[in-house]
Amino acid sequence: MQRTVFFISDSTGITAETIGNSILAQFEGVQFEKHRLPFIDDVRKAESAAARIKTRYEQTGTRPIVVNTMADRSLGEIVAASGGLMLDVFAPFLGSLEDELGTKHSGAVNRSHGLVDFEKYEARMNATNYALAHDDGIDVDYSQADLILVGVSRSGKTPTCLYMALHYGVSAANYPLIDDDLHKLELPAHLRPYRDRLCGLTIDAQRLAQIREQRRPGSRYADLQQCRWELQQADRLLQQERIPCLNTTHVSIEEIASKIFDRFGIERTMF
Repeated sequence: MQRTVFFISDSTGITAETIGNSILAQFEGVQFEKHRLPFIDDVRKAESAAARIKTRYEQTGTRPIVVNTMADRSLGEIVAASGGLMLDVFAPFLGSLEDELGTKHSGAVNRSHGLVDFEKYEARMNATNYALAHDDGIDVDYSQADLILVGVSRSGKTPTCLYMALHYGVSAANYPLIDDDLHKLELPAHLRPYRDRLCGLTIDAQRLAQIREQRRPGSRYADLQQCRWELQQADRLLQQERIPCLNTTHVSIEEIASKIFDRFGIERTMF
């Protein structure tokens, strides 16, 4: 079975897509053709979106699913005229909140991901710059780091650091364990003063070899036996130094970050 899904928003569409995908993941036997329609913030755009949804309905003969986070109800009504199944993300909450807070919601568009709090935005940008400057052991002055991820090359350190920085303003550095470190089974000197900020990442050898093969085909770097040796030595080193470690093989970046935050007692909210 295949169904068409539209994520529609008056802003970036990130919220609609994130929540929508979480819901759709519960239906494993269905294939979803997904479309994101961001910045639907006026009547003309809403009518255009409705026409596109209606056209898809006519083409497939099945009702498209529409995950909606538009704050303006009148725009939602225009889109609903398309005949799609409207799933309004905000509707179940707004009425209860209005009653609890004693005030009506504003209906203002583009509020979820707009530049609302400049200080938080600045913190996220500074953290992102920090992550880039301290990526892969480029700069080993970790005095300002909130976290330092360690592990073999291609175990997921860089994307995790950038995700934590960009979404949560966490200054995360990462250091790759190289052959010299793995032969010695010693924590590099520049990491020792920051032991309490270290978190190891590991990955299954087969998956690591696949990732490295895409980067350097046919190389020793991508050889399965080399990957196994590096991972075994890294695991021994991390256990010896009592550094917490997470396996990233079947885990999303979002889940890796959440587990790290939980392990280290870091409480940050997105945006």
